[in-house]
Amino acid sequence: MRIGFIGLGRMGANMVRRLLRDEHEIVAYNRTAEKTKEIAGEGADAAFTIEELVRKLEKPRAVWIMVPAGDATEAQIEELLEFLEPGDTIIDGGNTNFHDDQRRYPKLKERGIHYVDAGVSGGIWGLANGFCLMVGGDEEPVKRLEPVFVSLAPEGGYLHVGGPGAGHYVKMVHNGIEYGLMQAYAEGFEIMHASDYPLDLDAIAKLWNQGSVVRSWLLELLETALSGDQDLSQLKGWVADSGEGRWTVQEAIDKDVPAPVITISLQTRFRSRQDDSYAAKVLAALRNEFGGHAVKLE
Repeated sequence: MRIGFIGLGRMGANMVRRLLRDEHEIVAYNRTAEKTKEIAGEGADAAFTIEELVRKLEKPRAVWIMVPAGDATEAQIEELLEFLEPGDTIIDGGNTNFHDDQRRYPKLKERGIHYVDAGVSGGIWGLANGFCLMVGGDEEPVKRLEPVFVSLAPEGGYLHVGGPGAGHYVKMVHNGIEYGLMQAYAEGFEIMHASDYPLDLDAIAKLWNQGSVVRSWLLELLETALSGDQDLSQLKGWVADSGEGRWTVQEAIDKDVPAPVITISLQTRFRSRQDDSYAAKVLAALRNEFGGHAVKLE
């Protein structure tokens, strides 16, 4: 299948490579021309403008956008609309808020443009292992694009989960769950790291992946991270969030669903970014005021 692909970052480039491996024809564009030239050297057809990318595709065209969610994706869609025609399809594979999908879909439908949202999981390991795809959109364009989805995913790793926005909705909840899993591993290994026993945490991570109920790919990745330096001395405990955890918590609030683990996991990430918590200072000051408890001064 011939498809346009916009965005050649770490995930985007590996997705193109996986599609090329299955002999799909990819017209690739990236804002930075060097990345376009690099992937062209691996078999993609290079395009250096959006107009050129669209011109190199046969009708009905399909263009996959793999750029940061929000303004960058919005701008890319607007530019594409200058050149696409009725019957063409835009696929958004970024970490987009499903509310944006629900807003875009009718707007594009009025112009005869199909819109498909694809939640993508797999990270930098997706080239070798495949990308888990959670796809939302109308049946006809999704079915037509299925050869692309099947090539990107491992066996059983692609599902058309529902209508417009459903793919990114499921991916949002997926990432919220990921927050909770990661936090549980972090707390458990911190307890063992503080133990009086001289525990080999790398070995324990390996052990738990052999038949334990807590075995997982995340735990395999932790094995790699702990190997050779179980103190993780080269890292700073600063943890970002890319938005999906926040959106999951907000959706839980909107639907009156209790989600304490995901919510606290998100809040813990916020705390990791504070060099010195003002709230902790307030707690110390209060304990000192009412009970004369010891405080540490700057």
